[in-house]
Amino acid sequence: MKLVVAYLAIAGTFLVLDLLWLGVVASGFYRSELGPLMATSINLPAAVGFYILYTIGVLIFVVAPALESGGWTRAMMMGALFGLVAYATYDLTNLAVMRGFPASVAFVDMAWGTVATALVSCVAVVVADWLFP
Repeated sequence: MKLVVAYLAIAGTFLVLDLLWLGVVASGFYRSELGPLMATSINLPAAVGFYILYTIGVLIFVVAPALESGGWTRAMMMGALFGLVAYATYDLTNLAVMRGFPASVAFVDMAWGTVATALVSCVAVVVADWLFP
């Protein structure tokens, strides 16, 4: 049950953070930098697939080990590393193979992935440990 709570905490927190980031904080930046590369509407099945898979990855590779040993500080550090690696995989691949993909987007996006994943990992461990000490 503790892992289910952790999964829900990851998913909920990440969804809220990403909606704020993509919808409010950085929407103008992405729109201005990506221009015609940006889709006019969200591909919902792809977005849902990303959130499900990414949340599973954070749970298995970051949060579950931190719940076993290490606590929230380990979750935050390993979450930051996991987020950097995952987002860098996407962004650096885009830089390598797409014409016109801006380096500024890659670096901002990698920073966002690092921070967001560190935060959701920390929240998940704190919530799961609080509800199931």
